[in-house]
Amino acid sequence: MFDLPTISLRSSVSGQEWQTRVELAAAYRLMVIHGWDDLIHTHISARIPGTDDLLINAFGLCFEEVTASNLVKIDIQGNIIQANCPFTINPAGFTIHSAVHIARHADQCAFHVHHCDAIAVASTQQGLQPYSQYAAFALASMAYHDYEGLAVNDEEIARLQSDLGTANFMLLRNHGALTMGLTIGDAFMHMYDLLKACEIQIKLQSSNDQPILIEQSIIDGIKAQANIVHTGLTGGQKTWPAMLRRVKRQYPDFDM
Repeated sequence: MFDLPTISLRSSVSGQEWQTRVELAAAYRLMVIHGWDDLIHTHISARIPGTDDLLINAFGLCFEEVTASNLVKIDIQGNIIQANCPFTINPAGFTIHSAVHIARHADQCAFHVHHCDAIAVASTQQGLQPYSQYAAFALASMAYHDYEGLAVNDEEIARLQSDLGTANFMLLRNHGALTMGLTIGDAFMHMYDLLKACEIQIKLQSSNDQPILIEQSIIDGIKAQANIVHTGLTGGQKTWPAMLRRVKRQYPDFDM
């Protein structure tokens, strides 16, 4: 009842799949480190490079229990394609993640969280405001999707895809946040920026002072700057290895 099945896949999957499993498991542990997890709910999914197959967390595991081996391999239709897999997946989570992976084949990773600050900002008419540098990063590539209840309706897929478009950041009204990335590290950095922006906005809106707005011309030009600092060759590829080392120090078993 309380023990998790113990499996080890390192010797039975390709090198690319194993590397994706390790990095995705690290992303789940980072969710715990940053306080972004929500019991057993929400998801991070990643495409195995060179395939249409996805990895996602097993339904019922806390994120600090996710390892490289217990991630579940599924096809784009949500069928488990991993031999003798002892786990299931959350169908609501698959609806969202299948939608964005189908629409954005070049992107490897999608993060989805139910962070309180993100829900609060997403649930206002104005949405995210240009109050901080973090907000500027997100607003340069921002989308919104209206709440339709639990994401178990296949008809919502087309609307999710249309609303997301080419954006890397999405606020799900009354629900949470979603980010996309060419790599797992990029998607993580996008979520970090978005949640920081929401946190700052909530703090500012609880003060009696009038926030200073970032000019639209700065937002229009900041995406190229963010590609240097936060993602890309000098951004994500510097930050992400540091995050992997942090996870390894705090959770030595994540890459088992």
